[in-house]
Amino acid sequence: MTKNMNWLYFALISVSCWGLYGIFLHAGQAGMADKELGRYKAFLFVGIAYFLVAVLAPLLVLLMSKNMSWSMPPKGMWMSLLAGTLGAFGAFGVLLAMGSGAKAGMPPAVVAVSVMSIIFAGAPIVNAIVSIAMHPPKGGLAAIPWQFVAGILIAATGTYMVTKFKPTPGAPPAKPVEISASEE
Repeated sequence: MTKNMNWLYFALISVSCWGLYGIFLHAGQAGMADKELGRYKAFLFVGIAYFLVAVLAPLLVLLMSKNMSWSMPPKGMWMSLLAGTLGAFGAFGVLLAMGSGAKAGMPPAVVAVSVMSIIFAGAPIVNAIVSIAMHPPKGGLAAIPWQFVAGILIAATGTYMVTKFKPTPGAPPAKPVEISASEE
């Protein structure tokens, strides 16, 4: 085990950001105050944020680098483009799922917990299966440890339990009563 734990800190930054992503994405969609097109408006701003963070920031770093080379192998470019496309479709899927849950009459807190629990427990399962398919273990499928398979089953069970047994949200807070000048 390496003594450098930077990988873990960076992973925890992603956990924090993506854990908050669904909550704020849903709030942004609702904040658009447009039941029909609010999710698309929210997705537009997600795209703007991606442009700022994923285009302008690395471009600035590359331009400031002393050893910058604009040589980029096609395989790296296409795989990175595919990854970005999958990420964008995934973000769009989050919005569509939340919008569909809201249309079905689910309270916003229930929608956010259900959708994000399924996504964030399901994604590592997909990642594990595809990684094994792309890079099979030495010794074939029989070499996969039972603990790995148990972990996938536990993740799937946990997702089901979080979605099925999520707490019922309380009543929304009462709106303050406004007193007009004529009532004083």
